[in-house]
Amino acid sequence: MDFKNLIEFLKALNSNNSKEWMDANRKWYKEVRTDFVKWLDHMNIILADLDDEYYDTPGKKGINRINNNLMFHPNKPVYKDHFGAGLDKRPLTGDFYIEIGVERCIMAGGFWRPDSSTLKSIRDAIDYDGEVFEKIITQKSFKNVFGGLYEDAKLIKAPKGFSNSHEHIQLLRNKTFAVAHEFSTNEVFSADFEEKIINVYKEMLPFRRYLNKAVTVA
Repeated sequence: MDFKNLIEFLKALNSNNSKEWMDANRKWYKEVRTDFVKWLDHMNIILADLDDEYYDTPGKKGINRINNNLMFHPNKPVYKDHFGAGLDKRPLTGDFYIEIGVERCIMAGGFWRPDSSTLKSIRDAIDYDGEVFEKIITQKSFKNVFGGLYEDAKLIKAPKGFSNSHEHIQLLRNKTFAVAHEFSTNEVFSADFEEKIINVYKEMLPFRRYLNKAVTVA
């Protein structure tokens, strides 16, 4: 994968963010996108070999649109400043997200502001055996890679049905259950970038498995 070409394309797009520019550079875009999809196909195979529960996600299925949704966010640029994709994308579960962009390159996973039903399932799981989840997210290796849970808005008080004195109240107040690891552009260009992705994926597995079990087991 020629990540330098991908970043150069994104920089040019970011400086000329318009349909006219994209139309004039459609060949370059298709070249970069095709290369990225092939790389995703490669990572799809690599990750499947690491995880017996991995959900096959070909690059074309995992890649996100580069267009911003202007219907709901009319003030955003026409195009994103990154290529993003979800792998291990089993329906109704948290996938493993990869984003290669101009400003940041991240690997993330879990649930970002899930719907009320999914959020309730996660909270019910924490209520049942939150000590298991606590053990996962307080592991030294986990903290070294992710720092902790992704910081997002939280409830001020306990969610409905739970007490403010609950032993896991700090977790239950979360609206988002996700983690992220950021890479520098130099790391993306490095020869061991694939190895770094594998390490992040493996470190995230117990976290994602706990959450996925919470939302899929009745």
